[in-house]
Amino acid sequence: MDPIKADSVQEAKLHFLDYLRILRIRKAIIITVFLITFTIATVVTFILPESYASTARIKVEPDTIADISGLTGGGPDVTWAPYDPYFIQTAFEIIQDQVVLGKVIKKLNLNEVWGKRYNGGQPLDTAATMRMLKQRLSLDPVRNTKLIEITVYDEDKNEAAKIANEIVAAYSDYRQNLHQDQTQRGIKALEDQYENDEKKIDVVQSNVDYLRSKLGINDTDPNSIAPTPTLTAEQLQNYANLKIQAEAQYTQLDTLLGELQLLSPEKLREVLPTASPNPDPILSDLLTKLNMAQQNYASLTNYSGPSNPDVLSTQSLIAQLNQQIDDRVSGIMVGLKSKVQALKAQLDKITETVNQAKKADQEAASTSQPYWEEKRKLVNMWDFHRALQAKIAAEKINLEIPKTGMVEVIRQAEPGQRPVRPNKTLNIILGVVVGLGVGIGLAFFIEYLDTSVKTIDEVERAFQAPVLGVIPQNVGFLVEEGPDSQHAEAYRVLRTHLLFSRKDDKLNSIVIISAGMGEGKSTTALNLATVFAQAGQRVVIVDSDLRRPTLHKILRVSNNIGLTNYLLKQNTLEQVVQTTPVPMLDFMASGKLPSSSMSVLNSSQMKELITELKQRYDFVFFDSPPILGVSDAAVLASEVDMAIQVIQYRRYPQPMTIRAKQLIEKAGGNLAGIVLNNITMSQDEGYYYYYYSRDEDEKEAEPQGAVDDPNKIGIKQKY
Repeated sequence: MDPIKADSVQEAKLHFLDYLRILRIRKAIIITVFLITFTIATVVTFILPESYASTARIKVEPDTIADISGLTGGGPDVTWAPYDPYFIQTAFEIIQDQVVLGKVIKKLNLNEVWGKRYNGGQPLDTAATMRMLKQRLSLDPVRNTKLIEITVYDEDKNEAAKIANEIVAAYSDYRQNLHQDQTQRGIKALEDQYENDEKKIDVVQSNVDYLRSKLGINDTDPNSIAPTPTLTAEQLQNYANLKIQAEAQYTQLDTLLGELQLLSPEKLREVLPTASPNPDPILSDLLTKLNMAQQNYASLTNYSGPSNPDVLSTQSLIAQLNQQIDDRVSGIMVGLKSKVQALKAQLDKITETVNQAKKADQEAASTSQPYWEEKRKLVNMWDFHRALQAKIAAEKINLEIPKTGMVEVIRQAEPGQRPVRPNKTLNIILGVVVGLGVGIGLAFFIEYLDTSVKTIDEVERAFQAPVLGVIPQNVGFLVEEGPDSQHAEAYRVLRTHLLFSRKDDKLNSIVIISAGMGEGKSTTALNLATVFAQAGQRVVIVDSDLRRPTLHKILRVSNNIGLTNYLLKQNTLEQVVQTTPVPMLDFMASGKLPSSSMSVLNSSQMKELITELKQRYDFVFFDSPPILGVSDAAVLASEVDMAIQVIQYRRYPQPMTIRAKQLIEKAGGNLAGIVLNNITMSQDEGYYYYYYSRDEDEKEAEPQGAVDDPNKIGIKQKY
């Protein structure tokens, strides 16, 4: 046999109507919680003493704001500090601390005043007064500003204003005193440093005087911290310019001289007049004369012979001019060479002068280095000493400048005109809102914890079985109420659904099973059998609950003989079957209870009894004990044709009822469907609609003639 497997349960999303259903079902909890909360809120609101509120508004600034301009002038004395996002919150904490509220308590003697009012005349200690004052104090920042609103609540409106203003004064005094204390401590530290520096300066000054005398340093500038160089910066610049100029001239002439020395005499006399930096007019004149003589010579040779006196004279002149030009070129070259040598000597002299001055400065600096290092140290110490002296003087003056701008009173607290606490309207509204919220929340929380069966869809989804009927709450026994009972219609619907669920007309033995006690199993079995009998069908109901039989009490018949007597072969079937007040309905009691009912119900005699009853009656109903308590119900489910599981609305956890269904199937029973019992129709419109709408539909679908022919079940299959 396969092990019991839990059916897969699909998740279902709650519809809006499901929430309304929960509210209707749990309305008693919601109303109760609402009334309790509303009553408490209303009573507390009217019991609480009335309080007045007084509010003072102040502007707070960092400790760097002074009331007048500083020593440098130009507006308020402000030392800009980085933005502090915690400044306002820090101010809140200080205002609520002992440093401020303690002064307020002492100044207004609140220990005595509130002791007389709240402590039977005995003074309060400061800690208790502090707690009470904090409870009556409210601090609120004005958004995007440096403003703080200080509100005090008290039964006495004048006292509320007095306390608020005193808190402002105490906080302002605290800020100013704190600033003065910090400044005085700072000045004291600066003065101590100033005295120590003076002693150090005296020691260093002695060292400087000793070194100047020892090293023979001529230092006439008291502010100098380095030796004076041999050459001034201007002189060095002039020497540098002369050197650059001489180097340029020397390089130019030396290069020109080298190039001219490489030329031939004929080429040299052509180049020299233009290449020389200073053209020689004599050479230029000689070259001009030579050119003219050569032109005259050429002209004479065209008309005269070589022996012509004019030609000879011209030749002699040309020779003379060539000699003069060669001499002049040689002289120019010698002069150019001498000039290059002179420029070289001048450049060497300038370089030597600068190098000697630098060497002398380096030697002097090396010799006087200890002195200058000590003097540099002395000058730095004097600079810091003078700055420290100026700082001390400035801080002393700054200390005398008031700092009332750190805490500026924007608005003094005034006595309130009307009480602000308690806010009766707001409290009552909150009581209504909170009461409804808590009630609804509690209702949904209880609903969440409740895992019992609640809806038809939930049953069919979890059990994978149809719901055959929905039985209203407080249904009685139809045997006592009669055929015209208002509850009979629910069982007629159940009867119709049961007939449609049969796969074969021969399936006419039915056992009524439930998971636990008190689910209405016996009532359902008896009322369903009664409805079948009222429809003209021969019905017998067997009380097979051998643990706690109840049907004989309802039918007011004897339980001396019954099922057990027949199964033990003590009586015949005719002897154990009894008639009831309902026509066509017979009853078999449980009989005397055996020590072991399972062996009795699981006997061949039981099977023969079921077969015999099925032949004699149109329908046979069995009442059984809870299936989770004992095994009798499982045995009956395996032997009869069909089983109906009764589930009481919102009674047992869903896993328990699912387990019962699984046990029926494991025993081999044929589960025809589920009956939901004890439904409150007025609270759940879904059941109301199901009950009445299906009732009408099934009336129309019920086969005709079922009552006329009791021996024939005139029910056709649904499909």
